[in-house]
Amino acid sequence: MKKKTVTLALIAALLAICAVGTTAYFTDRGTAKNIITTGGVKIDLIETAAIDGENVPFEDVVGVMPGSEVSKIVEVKNIGESDAYIRVSVEKALALAEGREGEVDLSLVTLDFNTEAWTEADGYYYYNSPLKPNETTAPLFTAVSFSADMGNLYQNSSLTVNVTAEATQVANNGASALTAAGWPQA
Repeated sequence: MKKKTVTLALIAALLAICAVGTTAYFTDRGTAKNIITTGGVKIDLIETAAIDGENVPFEDVVGVMPGSEVSKIVEVKNIGESDAYIRVSVEKALALAEGREGEVDLSLVTLDFNTEAWTEADGYYYYNSPLKPNETTAPLFTAVSFSADMGNLYQNSSLTVNVTAEATQVANNGASALTAAGWPQA
């Protein structure tokens, strides 16, 4: 009886050793590292002024009179690595001088928007063409005009033109800037 038990134990041990050896033939292990790099969308808002036939960086202007025009050229440059759709928002704000009170009429200050290269929609101006890396848009506007109808209410007041530019990738993102889905939420 002891011989049968020992024999069965040996057979069981031999089968276990064979099974481990067989398992080694059917298992394997490896590691793969995959890196996916996205493209880069980066823009620069450029504000210049035409002075004596030369574009120079825009600086604040003082002493503007009604009926005059101030040169302010707004463009966007793609400094990223990928084609980009561009949109720009523009807001005018006029602060009356201290001690002056009345209703401000912002329609007396106009910008000469370029409606051939840009399309206005939903509070933004969309550039009509994808902007390639290192390219610059056509100017959104080139001048700020002050109506001759501005009265004494506007004396010593300050006008601010806030320009904000945004970009989103062109690749897999609609057929135009107007239909692109990647715009930041307001």
